[in-house]
Amino acid sequence: MKNQFTADTLEDAYKEASLTLECSIIDLDIEVLQYPSKGFLGMFAKKAIIEARFKNEKKQANDQESKKENTTIKNSPLSLEIEEKMGYLLQSSCFDAYVHEVKVDEDTHQVYIKIDGEDAALMIGKEGYRYKALSYMIYNWIKIKYNLTATLEIASFLQTQKESIANYIESLKERIEENAKVQTKPLDGILVKLALDGLREKYPEKYVAIRTLKSGKKIVIVNDYKRGG
Repeated sequence: MKNQFTADTLEDAYKEASLTLECSIIDLDIEVLQYPSKGFLGMFAKKAIIEARFKNEKKQANDQESKKENTTIKNSPLSLEIEEKMGYLLQSSCFDAYVHEVKVDEDTHQVYIKIDGEDAALMIGKEGYRYKALSYMIYNWIKIKYNLTATLEIASFLQTQKESIANYIESLKERIEENAKVQTKPLDGILVKLALDGLREKYPEKYVAIRTLKSGKKIVIVNDYKRGG
């Protein structure tokens, strides 16, 4: 059962949760619902709001998860640190958005960051141009600061794009199997990377690479020979 706590700062909210539930903070599974903000000239200030529950409750709820899934830690000290810094970043922006979750995978050294909120669509931008810029910025920050690889999700944008590209790759299956060389339609933004990764995973025996067109858009080439072959 989750309990909600409100305080002027995140630290105070953590302490209140620890005192109320009579345990150490490290024994709690914590989700930040709202980051504190001083507002402007004393107006529109926000308090810190968190939800907390005992970690053993979460463990019982996840008993059927796979071993790999259990290595993904949502509320480790590192994930909470990244979540807090992301929260400050969003507070300084003009968007009404919040950090939905941050998960750190210890096996693959990857960080999954999900942002949501009323302005999620605005943060994505037309054809995902804002998403691309924000994703690039966060990727480099996480790489330099923590030597980890970051994946950014805003609302369900990334998942929707993955499903779209997966369906498109499936539509190319017959052409790829019958022809020595196939290329995708012109792609832009995150779709290029998703198409490249998807085709390389599906056709590991083939040479798959990106080519840039004069228009600035990109295509993915699939050949019958492997790189260096």
